[in-house]
Amino acid sequence: MIDPNQTRSDVMMFGALGDLAQRKLFPALYQLERSGLLDQGSRILAIARNRMETAEARARVEETLREHVPPDEIDSGLITHFLQRIDYLFLDFTDAESYSALNAWRGETSSHQIVYMATPPAMYGVIARNLKGVGCCTDKTRVVVEKPIGHDLASSVVINDELAEVFREDQLFRIDHYLGKETVQNLIALRFANNLFASQWDQNHISHVEITVAESVGIEGRWGYFDKAGQIRDMIQNHLLQLLCLIAMDPPSDLSADSIRDEKVKVLKALRKITPELMDSHVVRGQYTAGTSLGKPVPGYLEEEGANRGSATETFVALKVEIENWRWSGVPFYIRTGKRLPEKLSQIIIHFKPAPHYIFDPDQKHLANNKLIIRLQPDEGMSLKILTKDQGLDKGMRLRQGPLELTFSETFDTDRIPDAYERLLWEVMKGKQYLFVRRDEVEHAWQWVDRVIRNWKDSGESPKRYAAGTWGPVASIAMITRDARSWYEDA
Repeated sequence: MIDPNQTRSDVMMFGALGDLAQRKLFPALYQLERSGLLDQGSRILAIARNRMETAEARARVEETLREHVPPDEIDSGLITHFLQRIDYLFLDFTDAESYSALNAWRGETSSHQIVYMATPPAMYGVIARNLKGVGCCTDKTRVVVEKPIGHDLASSVVINDELAEVFREDQLFRIDHYLGKETVQNLIALRFANNLFASQWDQNHISHVEITVAESVGIEGRWGYFDKAGQIRDMIQNHLLQLLCLIAMDPPSDLSADSIRDEKVKVLKALRKITPELMDSHVVRGQYTAGTSLGKPVPGYLEEEGANRGSATETFVALKVEIENWRWSGVPFYIRTGKRLPEKLSQIIIHFKPAPHYIFDPDQKHLANNKLIIRLQPDEGMSLKILTKDQGLDKGMRLRQGPLELTFSETFDTDRIPDAYERLLWEVMKGKQYLFVRRDEVEHAWQWVDRVIRNWKDSGESPKRYAAGTWGPVASIAMITRDARSWYEDA
């Protein structure tokens, strides 16, 4: 059991009035308060470029808590107590001299210092240098930075170099919020604590793997950012490649941060390079057109507010990924992600090979491979599809497929599943890095993704169209059909 006294923290939150801080970070900190995990001496300094008094900033945080925290988890007395932890500081992030105000706020304290940069990545280096310039950091300062770390390998190196000028690698906590999800962490327990799966987790027993992260929403006012990034930079380079690494990595020697991250890097290094010759068979990119989403008509990507009508930015990507090592030789990983798909869904499906000799009804042979379904959202949990005999005297040895179901919210004696940011902030306070991304992971992922983007540009081919509310371009179905397979919802 962690002693909260050992996690007493001064959290300096840059960009405290931004969407991320208001929608995710303050609610997560409130939930840590509600769980009794925030030491009484922990404080929060909200830092932003808007002139306002602390009372006004606290009122804004209270408003956002009441908006984003479920009503049954709101405790007015607890909110009042939580708000007393928050001070506000107006700061021009580029004005080096004004950073001395941070030293005045911090004073003499033994609390851990956490710097959270909820800002555009271009500001990371500026903030780091200015903190160093006024002597505001110590060799024990923990620094949290958000993705994306750059928009390609070259820009990623620049940003990481700027951070490395001030902080050691063991002080940097690069967040990918998918790694904070309960189900994602359970991948490690599922694989390495259960020999039932550990002994079957290779090319001898698994035929293929699907990873789907689907969004039913469109751009939601983020046109300026998204049109420069696209779905491959926004989702593939970080979230989906991280999921792939956790599925595919070899057993770490222990649960230390570097042991786990060493194994993930090995996977990234083993990814088969997608050459121009492989683009047609291994990559599909799409862009949504007008259609129907959740029963309502919605505009196409090029018709969204503020849209550049000639944009070739992709809103959907499907990839056939191959890992060139002993464990996964011949096992394709089909990954896809997109906006304006039929539902909000994140899931991993492990397709196991059928038994070598089948003795049942030939008409049912298509049922004969087990599937492990790992749901990240909604309803986090796992389901193992197995075959059993159908019930009834008249059924003979007819088979039926049914699930062994584990839904976390129903199975475990807990009121709620913590949000990813709650766990990640708590891990920062404990100084544990195993759920955070190391620099070489970021750069190997960019190196692989950059090649795909470069091939797109060289080909000059436009994204394939798909109607909003569908599962992406027909070409993504053809990609997996060529291998005599189908996406799970089409099976």
